[in-house]
Amino acid sequence: MIKVEWLYWLVGLVFVVMAVQMAADRSNPKRWTSAAFWGLLGLTFPYGTGVANGEAHNGGWTLPAEPLGVAVLVLIVLAGFNFLGKGVPVTTTAEQREASAARLGSKIFVPALTIPVVAIICASVLDDSGLFETGKATLIGLGVGCVVALVVGMLVTGERKISVPLHSGRSMLEAMGSALLLPQLLAVLGSIFALAGVGTQVGKIVDDVLPDNSKYLAVLAYCLGMFLFTVIMGNAFAAFPVMTAAIGWPVLIQQMHGNEAAVLAIGMLAGFAGTLCTPMAANFNIVPATLLELKDQYGPIKAQIPTAIPLLGCCIVIMAVFAF
Repeated sequence: MIKVEWLYWLVGLVFVVMAVQMAADRSNPKRWTSAAFWGLLGLTFPYGTGVANGEAHNGGWTLPAEPLGVAVLVLIVLAGFNFLGKGVPVTTTAEQREASAARLGSKIFVPALTIPVVAIICASVLDDSGLFETGKATLIGLGVGCVVALVVGMLVTGERKISVPLHSGRSMLEAMGSALLLPQLLAVLGSIFALAGVGTQVGKIVDDVLPDNSKYLAVLAYCLGMFLFTVIMGNAFAAFPVMTAAIGWPVLIQQMHGNEAAVLAIGMLAGFAGTLCTPMAANFNIVPATLLELKDQYGPIKAQIPTAIPLLGCCIVIMAVFAF
């Protein structure tokens, strides 16, 4: 049985290998601290398995959680004090890339399309085969799809050295920096807020303000809350547990008997509208501007707001009309 932990270990291994590359790159003025950041992050993946085994009391090798917490604090210091740098990317010349693009044409999209195809096959066809860990077929399929896409990409381009995609991935990693971890950190923040009872307290405030049985005002509060919390927190997955615990589940579903799937899915979409409008979603809005070398780092947000606001309005209308 293929376990999801193996996928995490593979991700950690990739980070460690790229950290070694960074340490050897003399063009990076912060090569040692950059290598320390990504190498330490990579080691937390297998170490986290040991910590989880200990907490679950399910046998296997167990490790204390305290070193993992120290590692997280070290990562915060390295990223927060700007100890991450970029080296000169190992790549082809502009002329070589233009010639390669002309030769490959539309074939260049084959590796990217391989990932969702493999993930869908794993989730829909192989889910009950016993090949994958129960309930993890989609996530494992995504990881398998990435590995298959790497092989397909090398075959399509005629590349024979695995070091070439690793160097390209390292360049992308250095360009994105610590913002790469922002979605995971914000999702964890949402879970912490939920465990701390933030959603419950917000629900009490909303319950005191909203008139009884006011379906449309409750829908408006839920969608606007998802939008605004996402703008503040930078991730709809972080806002979701808070607003759903406050309004979505107790008011719209339990009290007003809304359709569970419709209310929650549309609420999440309202949160995604907020993602389009916030620099807190750095991986979506700030990093692309850096990678594309745009003059205005807030250019993507300015371009997305005219879509985000009508999308929020559509979410409110659709939920109010079709979710009950």
